[in-house]
Amino acid sequence: MNAAATQPVDQAVGHLETVHAFDDGPMPTGVSVSRSGRIFVNFPKWGDEVPATVVELRDGRPVAFPDEAWNTPSGDDDSNALVSVQSIVVDPDDRLWILDTGAPMMQKTAPGGPKLVCVDLSSDSVVRKIVFDPDVALDTTYLNDVRFDLRRGEAGYAFITDSSDQGPNGLIVVDLATGKAFRRLHDHPSTKAERPPHFVPVVEGRFFLERPPDGPPKPVLMGSDGIAISADGSRLFYCPLASRRWWSVSVEALVDRSLTDEEAAATVLDEGDKGSCGDGLETDDTGRIYYTDGEHNAVMARNPDGTTETVVHDARLLWPDTLSVAGGYLYLTANQLHRQAQYQNGQDLRRYPYSLFRVRIDAGPIRLHSSAATE
Repeated sequence: MNAAATQPVDQAVGHLETVHAFDDGPMPTGVSVSRSGRIFVNFPKWGDEVPATVVELRDGRPVAFPDEAWNTPSGDDDSNALVSVQSIVVDPDDRLWILDTGAPMMQKTAPGGPKLVCVDLSSDSVVRKIVFDPDVALDTTYLNDVRFDLRRGEAGYAFITDSSDQGPNGLIVVDLATGKAFRRLHDHPSTKAERPPHFVPVVEGRFFLERPPDGPPKPVLMGSDGIAISADGSRLFYCPLASRRWWSVSVEALVDRSLTDEEAAATVLDEGDKGSCGDGLETDDTGRIYYTDGEHNAVMARNPDGTTETVVHDARLLWPDTLSVAGGYLYLTANQLHRQAQYQNGQDLRRYPYSLFRVRIDAGPIRLHSSAATE
């Protein structure tokens, strides 16, 4: 008998369903799903050839969204086209918001590039564009992910993480009525990457470090990345990518301009050690908070009673990235981020396909929508 055939192996947890396999093209990061089940995916420009930085999956193939013109920028400072998109989110009013980093290859930004674009899904037309001032989206800023509370103020607020690995981290708060944005928790310790020897992540059995083809390894330094808002809208959760800790802050304090940044920061809570580094956070309408576990090929959840459970653990989850709740499922991308050449001594170890999965959770997205919204 072949001993290897009978030796025990790592066991999967949960049922992971493949929604789409990307058999060619660039690596995806973000995914979001509308109420009617339309699926949107984005591809940042990190070195792959990117025909369209945002697509809709139609009949099993990616189609430039909202159209090809919006996916054909004239330069990195083009305020009327999408430069390099890191995140897309369908808001509680069923509109698609596109977060444009304006930073291909994570290079420094130019005014006009970093922006937030809103698409009306009933007409697939751009209805809003918020271009960030240079004192909000710094030249080092990397706009990473965004969440919404549409009940506050006249038109709601958006909250964005700045995950830069070359400048200050923090949160960006956007008043959607006026388009005015401002930074909160600017370079606050909770938004910063942790460094060796206090923290060294391990992915696929190897230390997760930047490994240039010439020169010594360096720590991964991406800061505030994952973001999620609690089901009742009271707390905003966030986590640096390069850390196993996560944090929350009062949403009321973030939006209150009468408070100083120090006073807003006084509401930050250390939510503890989540057991792994990762860059995806999301919440559902039952109060569960989901987080990706890049070190263990898993997605975890913290329940309202404070207990933690494994939602899914599967060897195919090679760097679970973005999470989206829709129609009783948790959708997620797995893109092999850690296998990119910059982490592998100049060798690109990624293999097709990249994957879009889902797992049943029997819950829906949180409903922090405006009074004008309909279910």
